[in-house]
Amino acid sequence: MNHFELLGLPFQFDVDGSLLSLKYRELQRHFHPDNFATSSERDRLLAVQKAAQINDAFQILKDPVLRAEYILAEKGEDIRGEQVTMQDPMFLMQQMELRESLEDIPSTENPDEALAKFGQEVKGIYQTYLDELRQLLDEKAWSNATIVVRKLKFIVKLQVEIDNMEERLLDLW
Repeated sequence: MNHFELLGLPFQFDVDGSLLSLKYRELQRHFHPDNFATSSERDRLLAVQKAAQINDAFQILKDPVLRAEYILAEKGEDIRGEQVTMQDPMFLMQQMELRESLEDIPSTENPDEALAKFGQEVKGIYQTYLDELRQLLDEKAWSNATIVVRKLKFIVKLQVEIDNMEERLLDLW
């Protein structure tokens, strides 16, 4: 049973977040280990395993990049391995330039404002790739979708770096 089936959702990229949360809470309530406290050891173990499986499914399906990765893996395009490198030199150059811009922010006149502006720029890039991914998944263009997922993973890492810089800037005050 795949994660979508487990949570009673259609196997598709676009997921209704409210419905996902509702299904998750219902299943967690049903399979909570406390409900099996007086059951046999086997049933308690199965409940714990099911609860863990439900948690895993929820964590994957609530995150668009992880969800896309999961869908692609289910379609035979497992991209979780790091043996495949990014082959798009324009994208890699853009990533280098973005990281250099991020490194320069603390030395700007107004780092908070510069970081906020930079964060919005990166958020726009993320959304552009997410829209492209959605279209490729709808078209069942699996191999092209894997390329976009790899790009999104770079952008997500950059967003983490932005968050880390924001914390460092706050620590300076």
